[in-house]
Amino acid sequence: MSTAMPFQEFQRAFAHHVRSPRKVPPPAGVPRRPMRLYGELLYNNLVGFIDACFPVSRQVLGERRWGRLARHFFSEWRCSTPWFREIPREFLRWLDSGGAPMALPPYLLELVHYEWVELAVDVLDAEPDWARIDVDGDLLAGRPAVNPALMNLSYRWPVHLVGPAYRPRKPRETNLVVFRDGEGGVRFSEFNAVSARLLALLLPGQLTGAAACQRIAGELRHPDPERLTAHGHGLLKEMAGAQIILGVLK
Repeated sequence: MSTAMPFQEFQRAFAHHVRSPRKVPPPAGVPRRPMRLYGELLYNNLVGFIDACFPVSRQVLGERRWGRLARHFFSEWRCSTPWFREIPREFLRWLDSGGAPMALPPYLLELVHYEWVELAVDVLDAEPDWARIDVDGDLLAGRPAVNPALMNLSYRWPVHLVGPAYRPRKPRETNLVVFRDGEGGVRFSEFNAVSARLLALLLPGQLTGAAACQRIAGELRHPDPERLTAHGHGLLKEMAGAQIILGVLK
């Protein structure tokens, strides 16, 4: 009588061992050396994507703790996508779910997100519809056309400054805009709270520049709305010069 496992049971045993080779024995009849080499190949392939996307987080955490994180992610998390480029996003989701087996710096999750954003914007399927954009339009009278390959982000920590030489001890509200320029490069810009709010109001493409400025004046209860609108006009021009705003919608 054959003692071979049913195929699906064999697959599960094989996968459990690949994920946790120190805790789970290999399936019966499978040579250990080829099994070990196969498991190392899969693990190194996955870790390669994580290391490439999160170099600063890796440096800040250190090789030992970073390696523990990667091993636990490999062992525990069930990815919801087959795409290799989505592995960093899955790593971020795992961290956000509380999967880390150790205490981490309070800014690390936001730092990982910030590093992931560069990849996310780079591959974002969003291109300007130039037929609907007047590049020379009036930014106050018209509805500013925001670059579609853009993320307007708010963090509790100054993640863009974190590195081996700087590990913040106290939170500091930080607003960052990450966008893809006309040459396909990913760029980062730090905004203050008012600029970030102005951009957020413009993103749906429904308000004119003047209406967005007036909305902010009302929210701030500014004593001189016209002065704030004039300041807002300058901000709009700066955004246009940086390719955050591409013109106005026709």
